[in-house]
Amino acid sequence: MTATTGRPTTSVGRRASAAPAPSFAHLIRLSDDTGLFEHARHAIVRREHGYCTDDVARGLVVTSRQPEPTEEVLRLAERYLAFLTHAQDAGGAFHNRLGHDRRWSDQPGLGDWWGRALWGLGTAAARSPAAWIREEALVAFSRGATRRAPTPHAMAFAGLGAAEVLRRHPAHAAAAALLADAGSAVGGPGPDPRWPWPRQQLTYANAALAEVVIAASQLRHGGPPLDDGLRMLAWLRDVQVLDGRLSVIPAGGWRCGAVRLRHDQQPIEAAAFADACATAATVTGDPGWETGVRQAVGWFLGDNDVGTAMWDAETGGGYDGLTAHGPNLNQGAESTLALISTLQHAGRWS
Repeated sequence: MTATTGRPTTSVGRRASAAPAPSFAHLIRLSDDTGLFEHARHAIVRREHGYCTDDVARGLVVTSRQPEPTEEVLRLAERYLAFLTHAQDAGGAFHNRLGHDRRWSDQPGLGDWWGRALWGLGTAAARSPAAWIREEALVAFSRGATRRAPTPHAMAFAGLGAAEVLRRHPAHAAAAALLADAGSAVGGPGPDPRWPWPRQQLTYANAALAEVVIAASQLRHGGPPLDDGLRMLAWLRDVQVLDGRLSVIPAGGWRCGAVRLRHDQQPIEAAAFADACATAATVTGDPGWETGVRQAVGWFLGDNDVGTAMWDAETGGGYDGLTAHGPNLNQGAESTLALISTLQHAGRWS
């Protein structure tokens, strides 16, 4: 155990104990035989915006890690896997945007979507109950794992996929190398105790950066110190908890020395925080990190700055953002996947 702990804050997420089981109803509503549509107006899909690899990859993450998935959820996972293998080129890069006319509007690249695709493929390769999904996902992951992205976020997402692969295939050399490189790309805490983040700005999916450093610390050779990732996550927790409730960094980010804004908050931040705290709790055995998971669950259920639920209980969809006046009622793919992802932790950590 290191000196940095996930000590409980003043609240343990007052509503998290009443969390519902994750519903896949809206995800099914947003999906067709090709993939997962990106946007919705309220709960109605916006087909004209097409599909993106980013969201399909997130879909593969949540469908693959669902315990005892129904046949319908398993079919979603197979569909999302087929989309990702179609998006991947022979060199391991990925297209990101597919129109409703089934034509790619971009060239294969190594942006965030490459990282999230590897995260989805790695999760499917490690956790899917279907052998044919695990096998094909591992082939596609291995092809993509030979590449390196120029940005820390893309590398962090890919590294989380590599960590999944290593849990099932500990001798997978390409996954180990990718995870080590992801930890290096993110870097460790800075020297200023008031801003011990590797960069001068918090942007999006911030907790994923700390999570991949924690995951990389478990490598047998060449991993960063565990305390590096825990210090990053502990500081992120401290600046995102207000009066015991989670108040995540808004879409505009927060730069060192600037005024901290409170809105618009995005569900992806709460989901990334839940994932990172769950990983920290598993790696350290420190139950204090479970508080962070409960706070993330509580954020969706109404323990947030506005005191309103961030999901639609009738449709199962997640709302797209928390404004000063309440939720953005659109229920797109990213927000719905963030809701499902967070609720998947609720049964274990509530």
